[in-house]
Amino acid sequence: MSDIAIRVDNLSKLYKIGALRSKHDTLRDRINDVLFNPFKKLAKVAKAQRNPIKQSTSFSTDDHIWALKDVSFEVKRGEVIGIIGRNGAGKTTLLKILSRITEPTKGRAEILGRVGSLLEVGTGFHPELTGRENIYLNGAILGMKKNEIERKFDEIVAFAEIERFLDTPVKRYSSGMYVRLAFAVAAHLDPEILLVDEVLAVGDVSFQKKCLGKMDDVAKQGRTVLFVSHNLAAIQSLCQRAILLNSGTLILDGSAKSVISKYLTTGLKQEGECVWTNIDQAPGDDIVKLGAIRVLNKDKKVCTQFDVRDPIYFEMEYWVLRDIDYLDVSFYLKNERGELIFASRDNSMDMPNGDCKRRKGYYCSGCNIPEDLLNDGQIYVQVNLTGISTIHTIQRDIITFYVEDSKQSNGAQGNYKGQWPYAAVRPKLEWSTNCFPIEQHM
Repeated sequence: MSDIAIRVDNLSKLYKIGALRSKHDTLRDRINDVLFNPFKKLAKVAKAQRNPIKQSTSFSTDDHIWALKDVSFEVKRGEVIGIIGRNGAGKTTLLKILSRITEPTKGRAEILGRVGSLLEVGTGFHPELTGRENIYLNGAILGMKKNEIERKFDEIVAFAEIERFLDTPVKRYSSGMYVRLAFAVAAHLDPEILLVDEVLAVGDVSFQKKCLGKMDDVAKQGRTVLFVSHNLAAIQSLCQRAILLNSGTLILDGSAKSVISKYLTTGLKQEGECVWTNIDQAPGDDIVKLGAIRVLNKDKKVCTQFDVRDPIYFEMEYWVLRDIDYLDVSFYLKNERGELIFASRDNSMDMPNGDCKRRKGYYCSGCNIPEDLLNDGQIYVQVNLTGISTIHTIQRDIITFYVEDSKQSNGAQGNYKGQWPYAAVRPKLEWSTNCFPIEQHM
C-alpha cells in the first residue's frame, strides 16, 4: 500500500471574472444534483466523453484569473500540513478541488482515502433535516455504514453540545451551532483524510480550543489533515509542515516555522533605524516628539541581523518641549506572529517619591538586551511615549530586525540538534548536574 495520501500534479484553476456563480459551487449543490438529476448528469458525462474538452491556457488576462497555477506537492499518510497565504491566494480553491466540489482547469489531484471536508459552515447539511438526520446523512456521504455512525453518534452530539436541539431542523440553528455540529461530524466519523478550511473563526474561543485539541487527537491517530487557517499559532502548534500559496502559486513547501517566517516577511523591508531631523515632521504632539529609534550591535552600529548569542542595544531619542510632571518611555518587542515577547520602560529617572518628571530638553535613552535571550526569527519594535492619561505618540512596528540561530554549542541550544520550540524567548540559564554512584540509588 502506498504511503501517499494526496498527490497534486500541476493543478490549475481558471475563473472568469464576473461570471455567474456555478451551479455546483457548494457540496450541497453537488448532492442535490446527483440525487434529483441523475439522468441529466449521466447524459452530460456521456456527451463529455464523446466530445472531450481541449484544455487551453490561451485566455485573456483581462477577464480571467488563475486561482491556482501549476501547483504540485505530495502528502504522506499521517501528515498534518498547514496551508497559509493571504486572502485570494488560492487556499480554499485548492481544498474545493481536493473535496471534488469543483473541477480543475488542468492538472491532476489524486486522493487515496476516505475524505472528510469542512470548508464552510454547514457544508453538506440539508436545512430541512434535523441535526440527528444530518449526522446520518453526512456519514452516508462519507461511505460509512449505519452501525459505524451509531457507534460515534453520542460522541458527536456531546462534542457539538447540541443535545437539546438534536431533533430541530438545522435551518433554525445559529451559525455557532452549525459549525459545532459540522466540525463534530467531520472529525468524528473517521475520515482517512480531513480537509479543514478557516471555519473555526465562527465559533467562540472555548470551542476553537476544543476543535484544535480534537484536530491534534486526529493527527496523533495517524490520519492525514490539511488545515487552512490564518491562525499561525495553531498552524505552528499542529503542523510540522506547511505550504505557502500566493496568487495561486506555490511559493514554499517546508517546515511550518520556515514557511510562516517567509509568509510574514514577504515584502517586508528591514529597517534598523528611523530618524526625524525636522521636529515639525516628527511624530508626537506639542509636548513630546520622537526624534530617533534604532537598534545597534555590540559596536554601537545600526544593525538588522543578529545571532541569538549577540547582545542587542536599543536606543531612542526624543524632544520634551516643555517641563512635564510625568513621561513614560517604553518599547515593546513582538515576534512574527504578533505576540508580545516583552516590554521595557525607562526607569532611570524614576524618583523615590513616585515622580517621573522631564525637564525641557532633548533626551537619549537606551538599554541593553542581553545575549541568549531572544529566540530566532523576525522581531518588531513598538515605541510608546505616554503620560498618565495622554498619548504623545505610539509608533507600532517602526523598526524591525532578524535574529538567527547559528547553532553554536556555546549558545542556549547547546549541542541539541533538534528544532528549537517556537517560543518567545530562549534564555541561557545556569544549570548544574551531579552524578552519584548508581548503587546509592537502587
